[in-house]
This record gives sequence, structure tokens and C-alpha cells, in this order.
Amino acid sequence: MNRDFCDVDVRQLRAEIERGALLVDVRTFAEYSANRIEGARLIPLDQIEQRSAEIDRKTPVYLICRTGRRSAEAQHRLLALGFENVFNIAGGMTAWVEEGYPIIHDAGVPWSIERQTRVVAGTLVIVGAILGYFVAVPLVWFSAVIGAGLVIAGVTDSCAMGDLLAKLPWNRAVACSFEARKVSL
Repeated sequence: MNRDFCDVDVRQLRAEIERGALLVDVRTFAEYSANRIEGARLIPLDQIEQRSAEIDRKTPVYLICRTGRRSAEAQHRLLALGFENVFNIAGGMTAWVEEGYPIIHDAGVPWSIERQTRVVAGTLVIVGAILGYFVAVPLVWFSAVIGAGLVIAGVTDSCAMGDLLAKLPWNRAVACSFEARKVSL
């Protein structure tokens, strides 16, 4: 049965997990390491097509991200590849945490991509302002470009800087495992 674009809430997901459902987390490694549902399998959205062979086509697949936007995109991509019974978790990890359901948190994880982006963007704005003041006034435009990029990222809900930071080595899954601890909220 093809369940095109079907959303499931976190209460339904919890019941399915208790029955052994396949849960695929499509967030970045840093997000996944910071908080995830026990048993969730990490396949970041940007790898979903290349790694689709790792997903059993006969089993219902539940997709989760932070809010449900990226998992909805992953759902569309898997359905286009011929998968059936692919479910998006409405509200994502945000809804899961709000319900007080348990999460796994790895010790020593990298900062979230959003936090890294704020630090890098802020640093670039400061550097541009300093260079504009001490080196050459036109260099202040460097800060303006960074500011414009942040506005565009906010309006479009996408971030090229964040996408770039996600590709850095410390934000990628590595062979060694982190010490994980279960957190009940």
C-alpha cells in the first residue's frame, strides 16, 4: 500500500518503535549526536538517495528530523525512488522532546550546525568591521555581505554556510563511537 506523503505524530511513532519500527534520522551527524531516539539510524538528507539501498523496502520507514521539514523532503525522495510506506514524523525531534520522551545524547559532540554558523558569521562580521576601520573603509562591505547572507538564509530557511560547515570533518560521523547516555525528560 503506497502511503504518499503521510505524516505520523510522535505518539504514533512511539507505539511503532515499541513494535520494532525502522526509524531513519535524516539530520546531520552533529544534530543526531546531540539528541536522538534510541534505535534511530542516521542517514543524513544529503545522502538519502546514495544510501537508500541500506533501507529495507518491505518495511514501513519512519523519517525524522528536527521539525519535520527535512524528513518530509526525504519522504518525497524515497517515494520517488519507489519506496512504499514511508512516513514523515510531524514536528520531528522538537515534538518528541516536547512530549517528554527519552532521548540519547552522546558525550563530546560537536556544536550544532546552527550554533557553529552563528559563531562563524559573527566572527566574519567583526573581522569585516575591523578591517573596514583599520585597513580600508570599503572592506566594511564584507560585513554587509555576511549580513545579507544571513537575511537570505532566514527568509529562505536554508543556509549555505551551515551546509558548508556540516561537511567539515568534526561534523561527520566517524568510525569511533562516542559515549552515549540516555536522557529521560
